[in-house]
Amino acid sequence: MTTIRKVRKAVLPVAGLGTRFLPATKAVPKEMLTVVDKPVVQYVVEEAMAAGIEHFVFVTGRNKGVIEDHFDIQVELEATLRERGKTVELRSLEDMLPKAGATSFTRQQAPLGLGHAVWCARDIVGNEPFALLLPDMVMRDKVGCLAGMVELYEKVGGNIVAVAECDPALAHKYGIVGRGEDLEGGFRITQMVEKPAKGTAPSNYYINGRYILQPEIFDILSRQERGAGNEIQVTDAMLKLADTQPFSAYPFAGQTYDCGSKEGFILANVAFALDREDIRPLVAQELQKLIAEA
Repeated sequence: MTTIRKVRKAVLPVAGLGTRFLPATKAVPKEMLTVVDKPVVQYVVEEAMAAGIEHFVFVTGRNKGVIEDHFDIQVELEATLRERGKTVELRSLEDMLPKAGATSFTRQQAPLGLGHAVWCARDIVGNEPFALLLPDMVMRDKVGCLAGMVELYEKVGGNIVAVAECDPALAHKYGIVGRGEDLEGGFRITQMVEKPAKGTAPSNYYINGRYILQPEIFDILSRQERGAGNEIQVTDAMLKLADTQPFSAYPFAGQTYDCGSKEGFILANVAFALDREDIRPLVAQELQKLIAEA
């Protein structure tokens, strides 16, 4: 019986330019834009921490040093908070930090696509399974998306792809998977199609930015030719890996917000604000007024 190795490491590709958010992202990385009072990337790291991830690999680019600073101790700030007795704020900073030595940063150097960004993490990940989390995608549910994926992975092994349901009429806009046999907590994937032509999608389950992948994908990526957008696509590599290894889907029942789009970013701010007891009353009241006046 094949041993199912623990998922210890997570890769977060944070080298993107954030062109959809210009001019806001001219000097500020898109991953550091805030949803309420936390940067987008922090939500993703917290999701991974809750799933038991021990080491975080950030694939960065130029002008992304502030992400590294964010996940480090700021001595002067913490000293000031202690002096002023701001224990709540101090604890919030302490709780968000990965353990010492649990973060690695490597440069992608050229914008050659998601598959290339994943390949850049090969030496740090090594020969073990890893999680891949797209930092644009912020999940909202009582149980974290990656935690549910890890639970499924520990039952069936192989490779896991998180999916969510979309309106069938919009399936042509997404990467779609084919649904095979049911599993406890998921189902087998029979095919993966990137933006299928209208009316040809094998299901309405779209890939929502969370993966658990086996290390053999690195060798495939090293030989991967450029695909859509003249970039190295991780989906193309997964299709080749599927020839020799099983892929299973974890249907995420919560909400997925694409914070790389203006609409998704605004919706995420509204949703997470309404989850907060300290600001919900005023936010809900003002939203109702704005809607009534619109």
